[in-house]
Amino acid sequence: MRRKLAKDESAASTELGYIFTFLLGVLLLSMFSVWTFGIETSTRLRWNETAIDTNLADIASAVERADMASREGGEIHYAESVQWRLTEADETLFTLSLTEDGLTLEHPEKELNREVSISGTGSGTYEGSISLSGLSHVWIIHENGVTSISANRPSF
Repeated sequence: MRRKLAKDESAASTELGYIFTFLLGVLLLSMFSVWTFGIETSTRLRWNETAIDTNLADIASAVERADMASREGGEIHYAESVQWRLTEADETLFTLSLTEDGLTLEHPEKELNREVSISGTGSGTYEGSISLSGLSHVWIIHENGVTSISANRPSF
């Protein structure tokens, strides 16, 4: 039996089709991974900002409760612990300050800076500045006519 060689090029075109299909798949998967990375990053940033805003709202509420206690008169001692929720930001760089104008959170990344107003209706003054490095709780204290924030539990 003798066989004759035939010039058949249909297999070559099939192989080229496989290669182009593979390259199209790689392209689509690459685009999908870039798209999902962008969604994940923006979601993480939004959650981070929401956690910071919620933390400050909780602390501002505690300051308002300390103000209510201070208006009762007499020798009032008030202390409240507020949990600081962890964030994605570098918390060693956060500085939280309490002044007559409100709470101020400062961070070298300017988009993380926040200011929250307080009513200022307490019967005393406001002061305090703490670094949030390693803190899980912030103490709101009213003692001797001064409402302050602290990283440490009061001793009264």
